[in-house]
Amino acid sequence: MNASLSDIARFFASLSLVAIGGANATIPEMHRQIVNHLHWMDDRTFAGLIGVAQAAPGPNVIVVSIIGWHMAGAAGLAVATLAMLIPSVCLAFIMSRVVRRYADNDIWRLIRRVLAPIAFGLILASGAVMTRAADRSILTLAITLGMALLVLQTRVNPLFGIVAAAGAAVIAGRAGFAFF
Repeated sequence: MNASLSDIARFFASLSLVAIGGANATIPEMHRQIVNHLHWMDDRTFAGLIGVAQAAPGPNVIVVSIIGWHMAGAAGLAVATLAMLIPSVCLAFIMSRVVRRYADNDIWRLIRRVLAPIAFGLILASGAVMTRAADRSILTLAITLGMALLVLQTRVNPLFGIVAAAGAAVIAGRAGFAFF
């Protein structure tokens, strides 16, 4: 993990501009760059940090803050968070002015229709990347698939699945099953 603050700022500022669908939609690219290309951390660490970020209350951009904290402490947290927010906020501000001015234009209507499935696809890709990074045993894979089915097939609050998964992990740990 040899990331300078300027490396962190450059990485997250560039990532910010493709964050269609929010910070969680950039997780596949974050993983590809941070784990596979830059080697700032391994799969297990990345998955753990994403898990902490998802469990924490607040906006989904907290994932960037936690990764920045892991790489460079409090300064890394501040740099990563600001680098992720400032470019996209500026772009959103400018685009909101443009869109408001040309709202009735057919091209803008088309762009809005096209961006929705792109954001959806990026979020699905985030789930796939996290599944590959986090599932290290049959039990974790079964929990992931079970949770996916619960969310897709029912209207049950996902919190029940999370509590059940935590219970399964505790039981497996006490039974001596290698959870990870």
